[in-house]
Amino acid sequence: MIRVLLADDQALMRAGFRALLDAEDDVEVVGEAVDGGSAVELARRLRPDVVLMDVQMPRLDGIEATRRIGADPGLAGVRVLILTNYELDAYVFAALRAGASGFLLKDADPADLLQAIAVVARGDALLAPTVTRTLISEFVTGPAPADPAVGRDVLTAREQEIVELVARGLSNDDIAGRMVISPLTAKTHVNRAMAKLHCRDRAQLVVWAYESGLITPRRR
Repeated sequence: MIRVLLADDQALMRAGFRALLDAEDDVEVVGEAVDGGSAVELARRLRPDVVLMDVQMPRLDGIEATRRIGADPGLAGVRVLILTNYELDAYVFAALRAGASGFLLKDADPADLLQAIAVVARGDALLAPTVTRTLISEFVTGPAPADPAVGRDVLTAREQEIVELVARGLSNDDIAGRMVISPLTAKTHVNRAMAKLHCRDRAQLVVWAYESGLITPRRR
């Protein structure tokens, strides 16, 4: 059973998500938060598997709420799935940087929402290749890090290559095909890289790859 916490200041939006999720046998809505502050409080009290987090909410926005959840050692098993109205929402990358495991458009098909919850609940990141490339090209074009090599010395050359492919938006199957290895081996390399860099999931691995200067976003 996947336990879900809804965080959105619009009652109608929460009601719609609840109606959809309550119809599923393997999903349980354990609570509803009307702002970021209550989302953090309920996450600590209810320990959901996934928080569906709106970005723009009163009192405390979804990004800061995500940051607080991600920084709380007691909530290490709680994953945040950001809800946004726009594919190019400027807040999305900030949310990933804060510790979100991915994002979903509010007008997504019900089946996509259910799949997204399942993906995030099992610890994977919801970052489709096209979404990853778009986010990176749009929102990671800030100043270069002071020391681009920071952290890279803990990765092997093979792991650095694989992390770069992850950041370019390739799945484990894509990486396996590119590097002529098995998907399981690709997944093992990705998991080792995440462990060495203390990344919670694939989304944070993408953030690290760009912030460390391992790869440079392509400017238009």
